[in-house]
Amino acid sequence: MAEKSAMTKSQLSNHIAELAGITKKTANEILDELAAVAYKEAKRSKQFTIPGIGKLVLSKRKARIGRNPATGAEIKIPAKKVVKFRVAKACKDAVLGE
Repeated sequence: MAEKSAMTKSQLSNHIAELAGITKKTANEILDELAAVAYKEAKRSKQFTIPGIGKLVLSKRKARIGRNPATGAEIKIPAKKVVKFRVAKACKDAVLGE
């Protein structure tokens, strides 16, 4: 049995448009604005929460020593900022059925 493919942005905007009784263009603009606000807030306040789904969190990763898998030589990995997504408990429960 073939695995279903993930829902595309177009399919999601169509679903929202039908459910809310708005145009597909408006639904697409809402999705774009949600993404823009999420990026802006995560950068400004270091986190952005979508209730019931999860939280975007900006965090710092320390510098560390790693290994080149091809040669086995030690390499220095510099410190950097990363974006993480923490899944909400409600989402875990709904998806995993626990």
